[in-house]
Amino acid sequence: MGVITFTEEFTSPVPAGRLFKAFVLDFDNLLPKLMPQAFKSIETIKGDGGPGTIKKLNFTEGDGAKYLKHRIDALDKEKMIYNYTLIEGDGMDKVESVSYEIKYEASPDGGCKGTSVNKYYPKPGVKLDEEKIKEARAKAMGIYKAVEAYLLTNPDVYA
Repeated sequence: MGVITFTEEFTSPVPAGRLFKAFVLDFDNLLPKLMPQAFKSIETIKGDGGPGTIKKLNFTEGDGAKYLKHRIDALDKEKMIYNYTLIEGDGMDKVESVSYEIKYEASPDGGCKGTSVNKYYPKPGVKLDEEKIKEARAKAMGIYKAVEAYLLTNPDVYA
């Protein structure tokens, strides 16, 4: 089976720069504070935060996965583009890796529009369950919505 690709477009009333700062640049600090029921900690294993950096996301007990590691592949602060690859962790028994390409753009109404391209690379001989992938995408969108809600209720944060 080949690569499975999902492309999602989204809009937000939050300005692109604030979302990028929160969801990309301060992700490590914000998520464990904002969602302690899910994230125990996020730590940098290797690197300085730029391309090549390896980060480990440690989850709380009971959520299934205990940890995931991802590698930052590209980070363009001016164009608000962030690419990373999930390279290790619980629940990766059927995939070699998953790559994510995220781009935020300002919209005329003061908010932003974004694009997320996710590519799932299955292990040889494995057929991926697209419904399971959709469930994982729904969880990721829940995290995005929590960050968005936080930014909407705290207009001075990341301003």
